[in-house]
Amino acid sequence: MQFDDDANLDTSEVQDVRGSRVPGGRATIGGGIVGLIALVLGVLFGVGPEQLGLSAGDPDPAATSSSQAQVQQTCKKGSDANTKEDCRILAVVNSVQDYWRQEFTRRDARYAGARTVFFSNRVGTACGAATSAVGPFYCPGDRQVYLDLGFFDELRTKFGSSGGPFAQAYVVAHEYGHHVQNQMGTLGRAQDGRQGVDSNAVKVELQADCYAGVWARQATRTPDESTGRPLITSLTDQDIKDGLDAAAAVGDDRIQEKFQGRVTPETWTHGSAEQRQQWLYTGFRTGDMGKCNTFQR
Repeated sequence: MQFDDDANLDTSEVQDVRGSRVPGGRATIGGGIVGLIALVLGVLFGVGPEQLGLSAGDPDPAATSSSQAQVQQTCKKGSDANTKEDCRILAVVNSVQDYWRQEFTRRDARYAGARTVFFSNRVGTACGAATSAVGPFYCPGDRQVYLDLGFFDELRTKFGSSGGPFAQAYVVAHEYGHHVQNQMGTLGRAQDGRQGVDSNAVKVELQADCYAGVWARQATRTPDESTGRPLITSLTDQDIKDGLDAAAAVGDDRIQEKFQGRVTPETWTHGSAEQRQQWLYTGFRTGDMGKCNTFQR
């Protein structure tokens, strides 16, 4: 996965609050294995923590701004994305949003941008306070994606993903899939309180996987608004394999087998490893969000 060295990165699409202290509230989930189980059975690659009752306290999201602003200081060019992890994630955010802006315009609609917030340990959101144990998530209340970059190490070491830059890109693109769903009015369908293989919760997650695949297919063809050239210059077969491997690693069946020793499909919220791979690849193979109707029987 390579980026155009000369491209200008848009740092306004990421807020870096790593190292900031969250005012008010307390951690939503404890650390260690308890937090991990809450993560894998709860909002992993999902929406905000309030939907699972994980919020606590009354943090002020506006008060989480950081004076460090590391990304704003160090991530200027595509060449930075080719050498630094946080700059790479910023570049993926730029590419994903470039694509959705252009796709919405093509459909005579308007795409409303969403920031990604980099945090460490815990963060305040419009959906409540959250800890790193929640994993990456999208909060519809403030229309932002929240990400502790340490999750990418856990994706490899705890969940068994092969890792790699595109595995990380898949995670980001999946969360922006939820943002697209929010704008299209489909995200709320997951909040009917049901779980299981045929639940809307699973269908919403699989659709976000598919949307991630659609972006991946179009990424090397989507012109960056500042240069007119694609920000991502190449994706290899190995990149796609890494993304598919990450999707399988966070399948409900894989996670349940690993952490509870048995598979209980009636409690699924995200879909099986096979389903997640299938829908990510469907999006990548077709490059068409119209093929991502996971609700169709």
